[in-house]
Amino acid sequence: MPEAFTPRPYQAEAIQALIDGWAGPHNRLAVVLPTGAGKTVVFSNLVHQMLDTLGGRRALVIAHREELLEQAAAKLRAVDPSLRVGIVKAERDEHHDVDVIVASVQTLAVQKRREAIRDVGLVIVDECHHAAARTYMEVLQHFGAWDGVPVAGFTATMTRTDGGLAEVWEDVVFTLDILDMISDGYLCDVRGKRITVDTLDLDKVKTRNGDLVEGQLGQALEDSGALDAIAKAYVDHATDRPGVVFTPTVATAQAAAEAMRAAGISAAPVWGDMGRDDRRATLARYEAGDVQVLTNCMVLTEGFDAPHTSCIVVARPTKSPGLYVQMVGRGLRPAPGKSDALLLDVMGASTRHKLASMVDLTAREIGQAEEGKSLRQVAEEAVAAEKRRALVAHIEAEEFNLFGASAIRWLRTEDGTWFIRLTSAMFLFLVRDPGTRLYRMRRWTEADGVHPPRDDTARPLPEALAWLEQQAKVLAPGAFVARQARWRMGQPSPKQLGLCRRLGIQVPRGSTAGDVADLIDQDRVGRVLGQLILPAA
Repeated sequence: MPEAFTPRPYQAEAIQALIDGWAGPHNRLAVVLPTGAGKTVVFSNLVHQMLDTLGGRRALVIAHREELLEQAAAKLRAVDPSLRVGIVKAERDEHHDVDVIVASVQTLAVQKRREAIRDVGLVIVDECHHAAARTYMEVLQHFGAWDGVPVAGFTATMTRTDGGLAEVWEDVVFTLDILDMISDGYLCDVRGKRITVDTLDLDKVKTRNGDLVEGQLGQALEDSGALDAIAKAYVDHATDRPGVVFTPTVATAQAAAEAMRAAGISAAPVWGDMGRDDRRATLARYEAGDVQVLTNCMVLTEGFDAPHTSCIVVARPTKSPGLYVQMVGRGLRPAPGKSDALLLDVMGASTRHKLASMVDLTAREIGQAEEGKSLRQVAEEAVAAEKRRALVAHIEAEEFNLFGASAIRWLRTEDGTWFIRLTSAMFLFLVRDPGTRLYRMRRWTEADGVHPPRDDTARPLPEALAWLEQQAKVLAPGAFVARQARWRMGQPSPKQLGLCRRLGIQVPRGSTAGDVADLIDQDRVGRVLGQLILPAA
């Protein structure tokens, strides 16, 4: 095997975690690796190792974009030149006499096309945070995902704004944090700078499916003069850096490129419906250095590999940490002569929205990013009291948000206990099973205190979360537990604010009714749990 494609230590760990996981009760397993960690190398080596165990059956790799298909096929052949790899998409139908089939989900969504493919013994889903979509579910079901066939999902961020991933993936068996990759030298450090546009009013931009509405956001950016401010900031702070600008709409991407060119920066836009040849030519010009900046409408979040990129402009403010990670991750790959990446974050003068920021690149609690400091510097200051080895160790703390934008309103007490508040007299919460990475579910009621479920089984975090969410939907009205309930976006009531004053709870300026309700519930549940002596499991 070529040395470049021999698995790195963490890649080998991910492969082994999948193989070990399939020996247990679950067959639909996921791996979360940061952008730049080489997930294609991981699943290519996984296929290489697994084929001999499949009894003559084949491996199927599913992706949703042409670039991802071509990359996967090329990497599979590079890892194992003896593999016969075929591509199935549109007019191509190379599934006869091959060991591995790399197929587009759009093509497999056609019943006749997927039924023609036989003898699949291993399924791999690239960018598996899309897998809750109906087309993916139908395809996975056809190929035995719910009948015991080993399925592996790979993504940089297990988030999806409309939820449902817990129904697809039974366990996340391996995850690696961006800070680990930076500390180990596999990714570049990143330094952030805010571009504050005083005339940009994001409060007027509505939210749909958990994030800002693209069309309204694009219009707000253009009307505010933000694109000229972005171009000026690029000249001031990144004039010698090749970069990528992420925008919410095609029109905004095109206008951003025009603003860049007017400021003396060579720039070109790319977008989803752009002609294939034109897009390839534009990307080639960027790779060659003939274009300094690419502007795009969400087509470069996946399947785009240009390590020399050293500046990322997030001109698409987002409430989704997952989307934010996808965007910024495009600039973190190391390259000759590249010491770090610069992140230019476009912000309005003020906003009621809780927007993702640089600290959301890591699952660790590192506080707020300070202007001019890199992600690693922020993290080092946050853990200054701990030993330095904590910076380079694999993450030991589980991340609640494995399935991202859950529809359920999860909260956490000051000591770290995750809970769902159902009513004023009842809440559900998770307790860590001693000495393990498993969790047990508990319910507290004002009348009876704490009691366990009938099936008091210790479960992995994703499974425990899914179970508790299901219980919450049964036990409480949706408006009480929904994270996006309409009442949450209103102004805090005088009663809420008065209660906060009596309890000594500080309410940040601009907090919504939902924000204040969360503060009150965190305080109350924290007090209740602090007085309890929980029975041993």
